[in-house]
Amino acid sequence: MGKERKETVKDRLSKIGTGALVGLANGLFGGGGGMIAVPLLKKLGMEERSAHATAIAVIFPVSVASFLVYAYGGFCDFSVLIPTAIGVFLGGIIGAKLLQTLPERTVKILFSILQAFAGAWLMFSV
Repeated sequence: MGKERKETVKDRLSKIGTGALVGLANGLFGGGGGMIAVPLLKKLGMEERSAHATAIAVIFPVSVASFLVYAYGGFCDFSVLIPTAIGVFLGGIIGAKLLQTLPERTVKILFSILQAFAGAWLMFSV
């Protein structure tokens, strides 16, 4: 086993900055932090699958925190919450299983297509 590099203060600050950007995007846009988390985590040196899995793990607590702020402000439509949450839960399981089996290149291509589609949709729906 090779020698592991000791984490520097700069490394820690980069991780904190990445987290802050992801949290800001997630809180400001009501989601979507994962869309920037994956590229930022990869920039920190993570592999594709690890970046996707870690993005999900870090988005969960910030999503809960953002939800609480939005709910307290009266911005949540609870009539769609449970049915949508069921779909998200099932889709998340399927997506996690696919992430484990799809080739890394396929994951990169699918993720890029999703980002491009989301960006185009937002631009042209204004």
